[in-house]
Amino acid sequence: MASIKDPDVGEKFNSKLEEIRTKLLTQAMGEVMNEATTEFSQAHKQYMKSVLDTCSKKCREDETMFETIQAYMEDLKLKRTTIKEMLAEVPEIEEDIGDKQNNKEYLLKKIEKLRLEQAKGRELVDLQNKANKARLKNLNKIKEIFQERLSLEIRKIQGEKLQFIFRNINHKNPESAYTFLLRINEHGVYQIITCDPPLQHAAQLERKLQETNNFSAFLANIRKEFVALHNATKTV
Repeated sequence: MASIKDPDVGEKFNSKLEEIRTKLLTQAMGEVMNEATTEFSQAHKQYMKSVLDTCSKKCREDETMFETIQAYMEDLKLKRTTIKEMLAEVPEIEEDIGDKQNNKEYLLKKIEKLRLEQAKGRELVDLQNKANKARLKNLNKIKEIFQERLSLEIRKIQGEKLQFIFRNINHKNPESAYTFLLRINEHGVYQIITCDPPLQHAAQLERKLQETNNFSAFLANIRKEFVALHNATKTV
């Protein structure tokens, strides 16, 4: 009982109770803090995992985007190089086009010139054909006259040649033939091809015919030459 009445007992008891209360409170707070820390840690881990997943996804997307951009840059570089090469070829292409244009104009002028020359050639051929027809017509008239008066026969030979046959030169043999072959060349010039028998002055008679274009006189002179040749042969 003496101890109960001790004035320090109450204070010690209170102190002890405060110590117990503090200890219990500290323990409770520790448990609460541990539980809160655990929950916070788990939440933080979940959050960080989510952040890391998001960052990883973003990094992959960025890498893909960078690869795409790099591919675009490479393609753009290649296109720029191609364009540069094409631009470098432009002067050569323009020069080639200019040469082809000049060549085209030259060819067109040449074609036009050839066309005009061809037209002129056709015109000359037509004129020559008309002249030859006129000469043949004249020969037909001469043929009729000489057939009656000089016993001349004219035959058309293949190749636009004419054979002139004189008879009644040899009175002992009136049917004996004295002939020469004549043609009109591409220039419309008379040419003696052969004479049977050969005439010494055939070239001079041909040249005179070309100068005078007097066919009647030419035939008369040819006959005279055949007559003179016959008389000379008869005398011999």
